[in-house]
Amino acid sequence: MRHVVLFHSVHGLRPAVRAAADRMRAAGHRVVTPDLYGVPAVDTVEEGFGLLEKIGHEVVLDRARAALRELPAQTVLAGFSMGAGVAGALLAERPDTAGLLLLHGTGGAPEAARAGLPVQLHLADPDPYDAPDEVDEWQRAMSGAGADLTVFRHPGAGHLFTDPDLAEYTPDAAAATWPRVLAFLAAP
Repeated sequence: MRHVVLFHSVHGLRPAVRAAADRMRAAGHRVVTPDLYGVPAVDTVEEGFGLLEKIGHEVVLDRARAALRELPAQTVLAGFSMGAGVAGALLAERPDTAGLLLLHGTGGAPEAARAGLPVQLHLADPDPYDAPDEVDEWQRAMSGAGADLTVFRHPGAGHLFTDPDLAEYTPDAAAATWPRVLAFLAAP
């Protein structure tokens, strides 16, 4: 059983994030899904970026830190897209984290990764927000830092391919993702 914090995408705390948390809970994990915006989720990425700009990146990070305050040091940091970036940004502050689970976006500076840190990335290929050469460089740097990194690229998938309420939902990629996520969380 793991403790997991699952941060939402720029869209806000959507049903897909809650459903992902429920999948993890059904597998025996304790999962929290903080609302980093404090307002209802939106349907378009443009609206999401508008919310992020209005709320501010530092406020989002402060809310994420607050959500982690009462959680064990070994909590898995996880996130969807922007939330993957939030999880990665907090990695340096949480050196004892049990793992870094990145859905729909890279996150985490390689210099913050400790040797053996379990990291799993699920990404559309290509992804409109993470250029392939940038992902390759991040992957080399994380592996070079000693992270135990596994990357799953999903050719032809939409960016938020696990969110069934968005046009970019890609059922085959989503179906392949969840067993891998659960195996990652179950690993010792």
